Amino acid sequence: MADKPRNGKVTVVGAGFYGSTTALRLAEYDIFETVVLTDIVEGKPEGLALDMNQSRPIEGFETRVVGIGGGSYEGTENSDVVVITAGLPRKPGMSRMDLIETNAKIVREVAEKVAAASPDAVLIVVSNPLDEMTALAQLASQFPKHRVMGQAGMLDTARFTNFVAEEAGVPISSVRTLTLGSHGDTMVPVPSRCTVDGKPLTEVLAADRIEHLVDRTRNGGAEVVALLKTGSAYFAPSAAAARMARAVMEDSGAVMPVCAWVDGEYGINGVYLGVEAEIGREGVRTVVEGDLSESELAGLRDAAEAVRAKQADIADL
Repeated sequence: MADKPRNGKVTVVGAGFYGSTTALRLAEYDIFETVVLTDIVEGKPEGLALDMNQSRPIEGFETRVVGIGGGSYEGTENSDVVVITAGLPRKPGMSRMDLIETNAKIVREVAEKVAAASPDAVLIVVSNPLDEMTALAQLASQFPKHRVMGQAGMLDTARFTNFVAEEAGVPISSVRTLTLGSHGDTMVPVPSRCTVDGKPLTEVLAADRIEHLVDRTRNGGAEVVALLKTGSAYFAPSAAAARMARAVMEDSGAVMPVCAWVDGEYGINGVYLGVEAEIGREGVRTVVEGDLSESELAGLRDAAEAVRAKQADIADL
C-alpha cells in the first residue's frame, strides 16, 4: 500500500498540558510532515517530543515531533500553522480576565517572534483571556486579520453538546449545539440552533433545564479548574485547537465556531468575537451568519461591546 502523503509544518508554542496534548493530537492525525513543540523551558519540549516519537510504532503514525526548548524559534521557520498556548493557566477562584496583564506580555512576545519566523502562517490563539489575546496576537504579528483566529467556540460548543447529551440520555452524535459570543461571561449559547435527534432542544428538555445547561456551559472552564485545583482543562481544548489546525492544513472549508474578526456580520463591526466561520488554508475564509432569535442576537451584540472595550485596553499591554 502506498504511503499516504504528508506535508506541512505545525508549531505549538507552549509545552504545558494544553500544548503537549495538542501536539500529540496533531501528530496522531498523521497528515503533517512535522509538528514542532517549543517552550521557554530547556529540555521539556525535547523530552516530550522524544516520548511522542517513541509512540509512533505503536499508534502507527509517521509525523515527526520536534521539541525546541530555551525559548528558541530556530526550527519553527516557515510553519503553516502556529498554535499559541503560551501563558499562565487559571487557578481556582480566578477569572480569565485575571490573567490579562501577565499573558498579554507573553502573547505579544510570542506573536512577534512567530511572525518573524513564519510570516505566512495562520495563527490559532488559545491563551486566556481568549478574545483579548487573539486581538493582541493580530496587533503584534501584523498579520491580516483573517490569518489570526482564536479557539473558544469549538470548546464551548463541545461542552454544551456533552451536557445536553448527558441530560437527555442520548448519544453525543445525536446532539447539535452552538455557542457564540465571548469565551467568558458574555458567552452566548444558542438554544434556537440546538437539536436532539433533529428535534428542537426546546421539545426535548424543559426551559429551566436548558437554562441550567447554558449556565453550566458558560462556567464550564471554572468547573474543571475548581475540581483540578492545580491547572485548567486541556483534553477538550486541545481537541478543539487541533481540529482547527487540521481544517486549515486540509483547506477543508469546514464551518466551525471560532473567535474571528467580525466586520459587518450581524450588524457588528471591527471586533474579534466568537462566530461561525468557514476555515481554510488562509485561515478564516468567511464569517457565516446563521439565524438567531432576537434575544440571542442581542446577547451577541452585547458580547461584542464588552469584548471591544477590553480589546481596546490590551493594545497598550
